Amino acid sequence: MTEAVRIKNLVKSFGDLVAVNDVTFEVHAGEVFALLGPNGAGKTTALKVLMGLLDADSGSAEVYGTDSSADPVGVKKLVGYVPEERNLYESLTPRELFEFIGSIRELPSDMVSRRVSEMAKALDFTQYYDSMIVTLSHGNKQKILLMAALMHTPKLLILDEPFSGLDVLTTRIMKDIVKIHTEQGGAVLLSTHIMEVAEGLCHRVGIIDEGKLIASGSLEELRVQAEQEGATLEKLFLKLTEQEDEVREGVDALRGALAE
Repeated sequence: MTEAVRIKNLVKSFGDLVAVNDVTFEVHAGEVFALLGPNGAGKTTALKVLMGLLDADSGSAEVYGTDSSADPVGVKKLVGYVPEERNLYESLTPRELFEFIGSIRELPSDMVSRRVSEMAKALDFTQYYDSMIVTLSHGNKQKILLMAALMHTPKLLILDEPFSGLDVLTTRIMKDIVKIHTEQGGAVLLSTHIMEVAEGLCHRVGIIDEGKLIASGSLEELRVQAEQEGATLEKLFLKLTEQEDEVREGVDALRGALAE
């Protein structure tokens, strides 16, 4: 299989905090790989190193054979990235932003206009096309990020919490976009806290906890590792990250508080 992503022995620290600790995994062309973990586990840091936005302490990260550290611009040409942080030029309109991004990527203006217009119709966004971004809702800003990521028809989509703030219709369209992208031979690296989405979309899953990759494989392979036959991804996640006791204690405490 063609490797869309190859991360090997990746280490990234911030002072004394080791955010990513000797992480290794691959994402193949034509598959959706979900990177799961508790808040602060190191998921976003790993994605930023892969994008060439952060330098690794050691190890390597590649996108279709292009090294993220040696050629970050080359990586960005191959990737459509929807970050968790919605940092947009809010003084612009979406139309102006897309034109700007298209010029930076050296895309033909007529192609950008046509492609973004079609995506705007699909995402029920056309009426906001010439509104100031600062005036738009959280969900509509997420749609802008998605359209910007897809504009250049990337080979790899990196989606960091992409479903946050989306309504039911747009969430369904987003899921369809992910499926279509992989059916056409592309790859998707997805980070999400919504276990039902990951379970329904992903071919394989990697679970990071405290910077370390503690499990990786298909849902059935994770069930074998956790000795949880037939378990949902949510149950497997809690088992493998050793959070089951915390959940039970929290529920018991809440039950006691509400009974008073």
